[in-house]
Order: sequence, then structure tokens, then C-alpha cells
Amino acid sequence: MTQTITKSAKQMIAEANKDINTITVEDARKIIDSPDHVIVDLRDIRELQRSGKIPGAFSCPRGMLEFWIDPESPYHKDIFNQNKTYVFYCASAWRSALSTKLAQDMGLSPVAHINGGFTAWSKANYPIEDVSK
Repeated sequence: MTQTITKSAKQMIAEANKDINTITVEDARKIIDSPDHVIVDLRDIRELQRSGKIPGAFSCPRGMLEFWIDPESPYHKDIFNQNKTYVFYCASAWRSALSTKLAQDMGLSPVAHINGGFTAWSKANYPIEDVSK
């Protein structure tokens, strides 16, 4: 018997985008040095090594996000326990939309994600931090 998927990833992303704050790459560029913001890169380490990341972004693999946010988790990271705005991004804003919704649902606030993700950042010729080492 085959599986019957009742909700597609595309539907989930569309639903998330209705409930979350999305910022432009131009707005993200303005806040990369802001002490009031944490930029969170959700991409896999191989993606970061291949293409770099937004300068100063904190790397959090998508699969660990909820565990790193949750203060009761043995994997909790203190970076997610600050009075700051968290801005998520991935390659194309799909994982970041879902992650922003998840973080928001968990109570992390304020949160947003970058429209177009790292692909849009790169196309805008904004600075990129090399993490290939």
C-alpha cells in the first residue's frame, strides 16, 4: 500500500508564510552587525563549506533547531535565550519559513526569516564569510 500524503511541503511553507514575519535581503543587510539581532543559518554544514554564510551568522542545522531553542533540552544553546530578534535563513527560504513558524510556535520572539534566503543574499552581491576551512 502506498502512502497518502495529505499536506505537501509547498502547502506547509505557504501556511507558515501567512503567519510569520519575512524581511528582505536589503533589510537583513542593514542588521547583520546589530547587537539586537541574531542571524541564524539553518543550512547543512556542507552547504556552508561550499558557499559560505552571511557574516557573523550563527550556524544551527535545521534538524537541531527545536532542541537548541528548548531550555529544557539537553542540547539547548544559550544563544537562543537572549532578548534579541532572531532572523532565520536557508538556501531559498523554504526551511527558514518552516523554522520561523516552529520557533514562533515554541515561544521564541521576535522571529523572522529572509525572503529568498542565501541565494538572494548572494545574488545581491552582499558580503559572504568563507567557512570552508
